[in-house]
Amino acid sequence: MVEKLEEAVDVTNMRKVLILMALFSSTCVLTQTQPTDSLNAYKKRVLESTEVDFLMSYYEQDGNHASVTGGLGNEELMDITPTFVVAIPLNADDVLTVDAGISAYTSASSSNLDPFDSSGASSNGEEEDDKKANGVTGSPWVASSGASSQDVWGTVNASYSHSSDDRNNIWRANVGFAAEYDYVSAGFGGGFTKLFNEKNTEVGVKVQVYLDTWSPKYPTELDSYNEAGQDLNNGFFSTIDILDQNGNAIDKDGPTVWAPFNTTLIQDKARNSYSLSFSFSQILNKKAQISLFFDLVQQKGWLANPMQRVYFADKANYYIGNAASIPNYATPANTDVFQLADDIERLPSSRFKVPIGARFNYYVNETFSLRTYYRYYFDNWGISSHTASVELPIKFGEGKFTLYPTYRFYNQTAVDYFAPYETHLSTSEFYTSDYDLSKFNSHQYGLGFKYTDVFTKFKIFKLGLKSFDLKYGIYNRSDGLKASIISTGFKFVLD
Repeated sequence: MVEKLEEAVDVTNMRKVLILMALFSSTCVLTQTQPTDSLNAYKKRVLESTEVDFLMSYYEQDGNHASVTGGLGNEELMDITPTFVVAIPLNADDVLTVDAGISAYTSASSSNLDPFDSSGASSNGEEEDDKKANGVTGSPWVASSGASSQDVWGTVNASYSHSSDDRNNIWRANVGFAAEYDYVSAGFGGGFTKLFNEKNTEVGVKVQVYLDTWSPKYPTELDSYNEAGQDLNNGFFSTIDILDQNGNAIDKDGPTVWAPFNTTLIQDKARNSYSLSFSFSQILNKKAQISLFFDLVQQKGWLANPMQRVYFADKANYYIGNAASIPNYATPANTDVFQLADDIERLPSSRFKVPIGARFNYYVNETFSLRTYYRYYFDNWGISSHTASVELPIKFGEGKFTLYPTYRFYNQTAVDYFAPYETHLSTSEFYTSDYDLSKFNSHQYGLGFKYTDVFTKFKIFKLGLKSFDLKYGIYNRSDGLKASIISTGFKFVLD
């Protein structure tokens, strides 16, 4: 999941850039009104004027299967995502679109990359120090205040499209960049769309490449163990008691001590994705339209998340914290003991994914429409899934207002390498306890409201409001994860 907020000066500079781009597009508009071949010739522009979208969403979730702590623990997360999208007509045929956004989040799960809180140290003597393992405690059920508890993900993308004179051929190209504190992604791609049969039929093809790089962050106990030369008497562990399953402090020089099962961390920091997409759309009659699509996606590189712990059933358990809380480790009653990881998540270095889907839209009358969607997905890791959704737009107020209830159902099988906390065996080659890769089903319910004014009567400076959209949704997953999201969007047109 995982850059910093732009400083005010950068926001000002960006605003200047947008103004310059808008001025350039206005110049293009003027030049296109007088075609070079004939004053009487006219060609409708692909995009009449610059459009600016401001999008914002707030998301929150809670659950009890945190992946960073091995498949159990606090999954509380909050995320806010503001985004600007600017579409600029360069001339009658070409459009440049630039979008930039951030995602600022706090995550209880991610915070426990380093769960140990030394602020709990006591000055009441040896008895209290022993109880709290020399002042260092942690819990998968309690969010840590570590550096990984919050972050900002930033992205910027630019796309260019060119349409032929008859508007039956459209070429597109795009490039993008995104980064967060442990991950950087660069992408590029292109596509072609062909319309025929009096624009009632449309086929398209698109290719996309993402060249991503990990700046890996590891669970603090594994990182510290390697930094100390795999010596428990050095570094982080030198002044901290390590407890066995019975709550007794182990002899760090003894024959039975905690050690990670696999001390080899990420060797190949690349994570690359390549996709080829095909689409087909057909207007069946004045009221109905159907669309079909399928993608071929190949991923290569380090596809596991180095932040996510795994615990083995055939390995002894070791802890740091309050010995009295060990029996309650897997429940929220545990607030002050943490189990040392056996390893990090490990998955194959390649993955092939195929989604196949369809949309069917039907115009009932001036008030009601129906939008449906279905997708089947499978990959070579063992996951297969079904997604189905329905939306019922209801127009009123002479078509300016739309109310649209939505419902989405999803289910999937588990990857071949998933098992819950403490059930993996160390003899396995690959393993994960990430419940996003488990077997589950989910239901999402939403209600949206949209206002549209094609005449853009409401103005902010030279921007006329074309539409406003507000939507609220709730999400429930069979593994106990619950979430809600509220999103809004404003579309403005530059006069």
